[in-house]
Amino acid sequence: MYLHDNKIKFLEEKAQAIRVSIIEMLMVAGSGHTAGPLGMADVFATLFFHTLKHNPKKPDWNERDLLVLSNGHICPVYYATLAHAGYFPIAELKTLRKFGSRLQGHPHRDFLPMLETSSGPLGAGLSQAVGMALALRIDAGEVIVPNFDSHRYVYCLMSDGEHDEGNTWEGAMLAGKEKLHNLITIIDRNNIQIDGFTENIMPLENLKAKWEAFNWHVQEIDGHNYYDINMAVDRAKAVFEKPSVIIAHTIPGKGVSEIQNDYRWHGVPPGKGPENVWPKNKQGEAMLKELRTLGGKIKSEHE
Repeated sequence: MYLHDNKIKFLEEKAQAIRVSIIEMLMVAGSGHTAGPLGMADVFATLFFHTLKHNPKKPDWNERDLLVLSNGHICPVYYATLAHAGYFPIAELKTLRKFGSRLQGHPHRDFLPMLETSSGPLGAGLSQAVGMALALRIDAGEVIVPNFDSHRYVYCLMSDGEHDEGNTWEGAMLAGKEKLHNLITIIDRNNIQIDGFTENIMPLENLKAKWEAFNWHVQEIDGHNYYDINMAVDRAKAVFEKPSVIIAHTIPGKGVSEIQNDYRWHGVPPGKGPENVWPKNKQGEAMLKELRTLGGKIKSEHE
């Protein structure tokens, strides 16, 4: 689907609002992940406000696309996007990780009707998505020859660090064998995980060649470029003989320059992060100020 300049501006504004909500909800929760959610805001904004076939008023709509979040720890960006898309009130975001809240520390499908899966164990999401894609093909009446005209897609969002899990490659192998062209996987290639940089913990490159070896169509893009994200999805839909994976190179902590690419912010919220830039009691407000003013480019209404 074509992206014109006005739509890109709209997506930029949505992504920025999502990032602000991420920091606000993490500050109230006092726990959760910061870097990954900020880094994936542009991808989520593009999916929910341009790409996905979905209906906030009918979350169980039978014609909807399916989205599986394998790396459930980045759920603040998922929850914030759902709220801004109209699935539930934005005010509810501040119940993140509270007792009795629908917004658990990892998505729980029993609590929110728009969630397709519960996530937590890394590496499991791709196998779940493969099962869904197979089921859609069977429902369409194609059991053996995978050349049906898919009108529904399964999107699986994954982290790069979870490629350390063997289950990831089992799912990739089956999807390649079955030529599931209705499956589109997006990898958050931000190069960090909780203990450090991915290439120090468990080297992943050449990631593109590895996926190609499993019979996947592979694209590498800038995960902050809305045109790239949109075009990559369109190209994936045009491939009919194999599943597609989009390796989205993202910046962890995107939008807050002082924490970008710092793996120490992978698993901590504002107020509990490293103090090399701000003391703990100043971290949240400093992040919000930068996000609300686009790094000082505009004057904040909160000043």
